[in-house]
Amino acid sequence: MRKVVRSCSRGKFIGRLGLPGMIWQLPIFNFFWLFWLLGLIEIALDFSIFIQNLKLVAGMIIVPLKYGKDIPNKDNMQSDIEFSLPFSGAWVVINGGVVKKISHSWDLPTQRYAYDFIKLDENANSFTGNFKAATSYHCYGKEVLSPADGIVVEILSNQPDSIISVKGVADCTAKDIRGNYIIIKHAEDLYTILAHLKKDSICVKEGEHIFRGQRIALCGNSGNSSEPHLHFQVQTGISFFFSAGVPIRFSGIESEQFQNYSNYDTRPTYQDVLCPAFISRGQLVVNK
Repeated sequence: MRKVVRSCSRGKFIGRLGLPGMIWQLPIFNFFWLFWLLGLIEIALDFSIFIQNLKLVAGMIIVPLKYGKDIPNKDNMQSDIEFSLPFSGAWVVINGGVVKKISHSWDLPTQRYAYDFIKLDENANSFTGNFKAATSYHCYGKEVLSPADGIVVEILSNQPDSIISVKGVADCTAKDIRGNYIIIKHAEDLYTILAHLKKDSICVKEGEHIFRGQRIALCGNSGNSSEPHLHFQVQTGISFFFSAGVPIRFSGIESEQFQNYSNYDTRPTYQDVLCPAFISRGQLVVNK
């Protein structure tokens, strides 16, 4: 099934060869237009993911309208809760920051202040051995911890790992772009999501009171993930699509520039956009 979806995803772009037909009326160009129909097959086979992507687009309109000038940002954030890193040991921020230049997904209001974490070795390699095997990655199967006290309000735990085929390209085999995930309520209008967890590794239940530092799952590669990593975000509501993302203030952590980070990623890092109160892409972070 995944091979069919991937083939349709790639094949539909052959339809671009039909564009010259808008100028030159040749039958061959009409033939190429037919390849866009493969996109309909892709949507039908991955319909749940298609609907979720539509919701993300809708959220780009609804969230700013809902919050207006009160949408959370690094200057107006009022939360009394400061968070711990949701793991033990030293990990590296590969996506995330509180300004547009290094944001995880600035145009998606819910994920605007999200972070992606992985483990890198001293040479900035995220894996050893076969890059197609999730178990080759340093962070895969590592413990995921609760970032603060709270109540588990929603989980998904039975989704498979995504296929790792090309570096940086996600091939989601799950029915949810988050893969396996946990949503925790910490206060009114303050929730966290931890996503891309390992299948059947979640060890807490909906309605359970959990505590800062408690083991809740294992890091995986489920959902819209190109390689094993942990996605973490704070938001104003339970909805992944229609809540506003909140800048995350961590307490009791240490951070520093990760040496050789450019070997892994050449995009701008926190050094280019200094926001001392927050962590950013390119930093090695650890709970004290």
